[in-house]
Amino acid sequence: MKDSPKQQSPALPELLQGRRQLAEDETFRFSCHDGLSCFKTCCADVNIFLTPVDVLQLSRKLGLTTTEFLDQHALNPITKDLNLPVVLLKMESEPKKACPFVGDQGCTVYHERPWSCRMYPVGSALPPAKVGVDAKPVYFLFEDDFCKGHGEGQEWTIADWRKDQGADQREELEAGFNEIVSHPWFIGGRQLDARRMDMFYTGCYDLDAFRRFVFDTTFLTRFELPEDQIEKIRNSDDELMRFSYQWLRYALFSEPTIKVSKEAEQKATKKAEAMAAARQKNKESEENKES
Repeated sequence: MKDSPKQQSPALPELLQGRRQLAEDETFRFSCHDGLSCFKTCCADVNIFLTPVDVLQLSRKLGLTTTEFLDQHALNPITKDLNLPVVLLKMESEPKKACPFVGDQGCTVYHERPWSCRMYPVGSALPPAKVGVDAKPVYFLFEDDFCKGHGEGQEWTIADWRKDQGADQREELEAGFNEIVSHPWFIGGRQLDARRMDMFYTGCYDLDAFRRFVFDTTFLTRFELPEDQIEKIRNSDDELMRFSYQWLRYALFSEPTIKVSKEAEQKATKKAEAMAAARQKNKESEENKES
């Protein structure tokens, strides 16, 4: 028996509350084309959340670094309810607030279009993290009145729609991202501090800034990486993105996903010993004062 939307809603993002949940074998009929009266009207005055792959592919399409793309085309809303940074596509100014990538013939970045545009009318959410349970997405159907594509074209299952929209390959690349945002560390409402929030934002969204962090700092002397892996992350955006999630699990949750170099371990040990000696000296000094 399926949970009612009311029963599900406390754990769902507001956008998905009240939407019809789709079972894996359930079908829906949908098509979007320029013959519809609503064509392109859905591409304005809307919140389009960007995933890490969205940011990477759009920046490369536009000939920008991820840092430049985020500065020029993204917004970072801040609310007290946000546990992690999110990225929104910046719409054009009033009155239409249109997507900057919509032209006369439709989407000008269609092949690299964001996940939410690609998957519409299907939405998904990851359930809250539970220890020992792999989070699997729950799917929903948007049945907005403004969209005339419902009931058009062929019938789809979730699997068929995902395959047609090229979602599987993109999501394989973002598997590490989903593992981080649904990590058991967050159980009980734990939140990242400002420094780790910045790490998350850089490692997930600003891949070119993360590349500079790896190759233009002492990073490679502090961690032991095989030479073949170094070459892969130097030359491949995809490999660098996968590595960024590996590093984030170390940096955010203290998981042993990256090996610290012996030199760095020795420095850390000496620093810890020096701090311990200083604390002991201060303790002895205080004891002498009291006596």
